[in-house]
Amino acid sequence: MKSDSRLTAEQVAFYRREGYLLPGGPVFPERKFRALAEHFEELLARWPADQRPEGMDVPHFTDPKLMEWLLADEVLDLVEPLIGPDIALFSSHFICKPKGDGKRVPWHEDSAYWQPMIVPMEVVTVWLAIDPSTEANGCMYVIPRTHNTGRQGFSDYDPVDPALNVFPTEITPTQRNDALAVPCVLQPGECSLHDGRLMHGSPPNTSNIRRCGYTMRYVPTTVKLLDAAREWHQLYLARGRDHAGNPYADPTKSYPELVARRAGRGKKGH
Repeated sequence: MKSDSRLTAEQVAFYRREGYLLPGGPVFPERKFRALAEHFEELLARWPADQRPEGMDVPHFTDPKLMEWLLADEVLDLVEPLIGPDIALFSSHFICKPKGDGKRVPWHEDSAYWQPMIVPMEVVTVWLAIDPSTEANGCMYVIPRTHNTGRQGFSDYDPVDPALNVFPTEITPTQRNDALAVPCVLQPGECSLHDGRLMHGSPPNTSNIRRCGYTMRYVPTTVKLLDAAREWHQLYLARGRDHAGNPYADPTKSYPELVARRAGRGKKGH
């Protein structure tokens, strides 16, 4: 672990045991965070009116400006104690729940969506709050310790109503214990961290306050992006060196063709 790690040994132990962590405090200096929040507002203003704002997936594929935050030391210094010094950016996603009718995120494991993409399944998500994220406006809930017990990120799923949910399936009720769920309450600029195999979800936003978070997802460079996924997904080397023979994208370039291929595949891109 780096000597200038932003996490204590106790926090790292908590993350490994529970599968999530609320490290506390702002991720970025105020000016840098405000710049990201303003950049998001610009993206949202251009978002197609006929598409839900919960689905702003992999925006960095066509917006290299986002690398200013995705590859920032402030974020990587949170991730390195958890996955080591050799880090790749795996994905990012603005999940913006409008006030009043923000969709529910059903109980799921991120790993269920990523199974055909990477091996091994070792992903840490930095969930950065753009808006306040509270129990009132549909904050994320996690079920602790579900990342390394039982099905370890690969539960069975049942269909749910896509008109009410961000995703069309949900973990079978008998394979989860909702009573153990813990809310991840965050102020703008704060973050939570969670393992890609952890069960989590969030209720709808029926409040009068928008709830937006930016998920920034990272893997150690020992993780391999599978050949079948390379046509519509890519990794970026964020820190250190490669260990799996992955090709890495240029963070200064835009890749609209990848977005088109993802759309053609009907990818949710969670």
